[in-house]
Amino acid sequence: MARVFESKSDLLGAVGETLGTSEWLEITREMVHQFADATGDHQWIHVDDERAKRESPFGGPIAHGYLTLSLIPVLSKSVYRIKGPKLLVNYGSDKVRFPSPVPVGSRVRNTVVLTSVEELPNGSLQSQVTNTVEIEGSDKPAVVAITVTRIFF
Repeated sequence: MARVFESKSDLLGAVGETLGTSEWLEITREMVHQFADATGDHQWIHVDDERAKRESPFGGPIAHGYLTLSLIPVLSKSVYRIKGPKLLVNYGSDKVRFPSPVPVGSRVRNTVVLTSVEELPNGSLQSQVTNTVEIEGSDKPAVVAITVTRIFF
Protein backbone atom coordinates (compact mmCIF):
# COMPACT_ATOMS: atom_id res chain seq x y z
CA MET A 1 0.00 0.00 0.00
CA ALA A 2 1.32 3.43 -0.96
CA ARG A 3 2.30 5.88 1.74
CA VAL A 4 0.08 8.97 1.57
CA PHE A 5 1.34 12.39 2.56
CA GLU A 6 -1.60 14.46 3.80
CA SER A 7 0.14 17.87 4.01
CA LYS A 8 3.26 19.89 3.33
CA SER A 9 4.38 19.38 6.91
CA ASP A 10 4.04 15.58 6.58
CA LEU A 11 6.29 15.68 3.54
CA LEU A 12 8.80 18.02 5.19
CA GLY A 13 8.88 15.72 8.22
CA ALA A 14 9.76 12.65 6.19
CA VAL A 15 13.06 13.92 4.76
CA GLY A 16 15.71 11.23 4.97
CA GLU A 17 13.22 8.35 5.18
CA THR A 18 13.06 5.34 2.93
CA LEU A 19 9.47 5.56 1.73
CA GLY A 20 9.32 2.00 0.50
CA THR A 21 9.88 -0.35 -2.40
CA SER A 22 7.59 -0.85 -5.36
CA GLU A 23 6.19 -4.07 -6.74
CA TRP A 24 8.18 -5.90 -9.41
CA LEU A 25 7.60 -4.93 -13.05
CA GLU A 26 8.61 -7.17 -15.95
CA ILE A 27 10.57 -5.58 -18.77
CA THR A 28 8.93 -7.12 -21.81
CA ARG A 29 10.19 -7.33 -25.38
CA GLU A 30 7.12 -5.32 -26.42
CA MET A 31 8.02 -2.49 -24.01
CA VAL A 32 11.56 -2.33 -25.38
CA HIS A 33 10.34 -2.26 -29.01
CA GLN A 34 7.72 0.42 -28.25
CA PHE A 35 10.39 2.53 -26.56
CA ALA A 36 12.69 2.04 -29.56
CA ASP A 37 9.88 3.20 -31.86
CA ALA A 38 9.07 6.21 -29.67
CA THR A 39 12.70 7.36 -29.44
CA GLY A 40 14.09 6.18 -32.77
CA ASP A 41 16.76 4.17 -30.92
CA HIS A 42 16.69 0.81 -32.68
CA GLN A 43 20.22 -0.24 -31.76
CA TRP A 44 20.59 -4.01 -32.23
CA ILE A 45 21.54 -4.57 -28.57
CA HIS A 46 17.92 -3.72 -27.72
CA VAL A 47 15.79 -4.97 -30.62
CA ASP A 48 17.64 -7.74 -32.48
CA ASP A 49 17.22 -10.78 -30.24
CA GLU A 50 19.34 -13.17 -32.32
CA ARG A 51 22.22 -10.77 -32.87
CA ALA A 52 22.18 -9.74 -29.20
CA LYS A 53 22.39 -13.41 -28.19
CA ARG A 54 25.32 -13.96 -30.58
CA GLU A 55 27.32 -10.75 -30.25
CA SER A 56 26.51 -8.83 -27.09
CA PRO A 57 28.45 -9.25 -23.87
CA PHE A 58 25.10 -9.57 -22.06
CA GLY A 59 23.90 -12.79 -23.69
CA GLY A 60 20.74 -11.29 -25.15
CA PRO A 61 18.81 -8.08 -25.66
CA ILE A 62 18.76 -5.43 -22.95
CA ALA A 63 16.39 -2.57 -22.19
CA HIS A 64 17.40 0.97 -23.02
CA GLY A 65 18.81 2.73 -19.95
CA TYR A 66 16.41 5.61 -20.56
CA LEU A 67 13.49 3.18 -20.70
CA THR A 68 14.38 1.97 -17.23
CA LEU A 69 14.79 5.57 -16.03
CA SER A 70 11.40 6.48 -17.51
CA LEU A 71 9.73 3.77 -15.42
CA ILE A 72 10.52 5.56 -12.15
CA PRO A 73 7.16 7.41 -12.04
CA VAL A 74 5.06 4.28 -12.59
CA LEU A 75 7.15 2.30 -10.10
CA SER A 76 6.93 5.12 -7.53
CA LYS A 77 3.12 5.32 -7.68
CA SER A 78 2.86 2.15 -5.61
CA VAL A 79 5.29 3.55 -3.01
CA TYR A 80 3.93 7.01 -2.20
CA ARG A 81 1.58 9.78 -3.21
CA ILE A 82 0.91 13.32 -2.09
CA LYS A 83 -2.66 14.30 -1.27
CA GLY A 84 -3.96 17.69 -2.32
CA PRO A 85 -1.50 19.30 -4.70
CA LYS A 86 -2.87 21.11 -7.75
CA LEU A 87 0.08 20.03 -9.84
CA LEU A 88 3.25 17.96 -9.72
CA VAL A 89 5.92 18.88 -12.27
CA ASN A 90 8.99 16.84 -13.16
CA TYR A 91 11.75 19.42 -12.70
CA GLY A 92 14.61 17.14 -13.71
CA SER A 93 17.02 14.48 -12.58
CA ASP A 94 20.40 14.70 -10.90
CA LYS A 95 23.28 12.23 -10.99
CA VAL A 96 21.68 9.52 -13.12
CA ARG A 97 23.72 6.34 -13.35
CA PHE A 98 23.12 2.99 -15.08
CA PRO A 99 25.32 0.52 -13.13
CA SER A 100 23.89 -2.64 -14.71
CA PRO A 101 22.03 -3.54 -17.92
CA VAL A 102 18.46 -4.83 -17.70
CA PRO A 103 17.95 -8.04 -19.69
CA VAL A 104 14.67 -8.19 -21.57
CA GLY A 105 12.33 -10.46 -19.60
CA SER A 106 13.76 -9.53 -16.21
CA ARG A 107 11.87 -7.75 -13.45
CA VAL A 108 12.72 -4.43 -11.80
CA ARG A 109 11.51 -2.53 -8.77
CA ASN A 110 12.27 0.85 -7.22
CA THR A 111 13.30 1.74 -3.67
CA VAL A 112 12.47 5.36 -2.89
CA VAL A 113 14.25 7.62 -0.38
CA LEU A 114 12.97 11.16 0.23
CA THR A 115 16.33 12.94 0.10
CA SER A 116 15.19 16.54 0.57
CA VAL A 117 12.19 18.86 0.51
CA GLU A 118 12.44 22.63 0.42
CA GLU A 119 9.79 25.27 0.50
CA LEU A 120 10.01 27.73 -2.39
CA PRO A 121 9.08 31.45 -2.20
CA ASN A 122 5.87 30.91 -4.18
CA GLY A 123 4.55 28.42 -1.60
CA SER A 124 5.35 25.35 -3.65
CA LEU A 125 7.74 22.60 -2.58
CA GLN A 126 10.68 21.09 -4.36
CA SER A 127 11.50 17.50 -3.50
CA GLN A 128 14.49 15.37 -4.32
CA VAL A 129 13.97 11.62 -4.28
CA THR A 130 16.74 9.06 -4.59
CA ASN A 131 15.53 6.14 -6.70
CA THR A 132 17.34 2.83 -6.80
CA VAL A 133 15.91 0.56 -9.47
CA GLU A 134 17.07 -2.98 -8.86
CA ILE A 135 16.95 -6.03 -11.08
CA GLU A 136 15.56 -9.20 -9.55
CA GLY A 137 18.43 -11.56 -8.77
CA SER A 138 21.18 -9.00 -9.46
CA ASP A 139 23.62 -7.49 -6.95
CA LYS A 140 23.95 -4.25 -8.93
CA PRO A 141 21.10 -1.80 -9.50
CA ALA A 142 19.92 -0.94 -12.99
CA VAL A 143 19.47 2.78 -12.28
CA VAL A 144 20.31 5.13 -9.46
CA ALA A 145 18.85 8.60 -9.99
CA ILE A 146 17.81 11.60 -7.96
CA THR A 147 14.56 12.97 -9.35
CA VAL A 148 13.49 16.55 -8.67
CA THR A 149 9.79 17.44 -8.49
CA ARG A 150 8.02 20.74 -8.02
CA ILE A 151 4.81 20.40 -5.99
CA PHE A 152 2.19 23.16 -6.33
CA PHE A 153 -0.61 23.44 -3.76
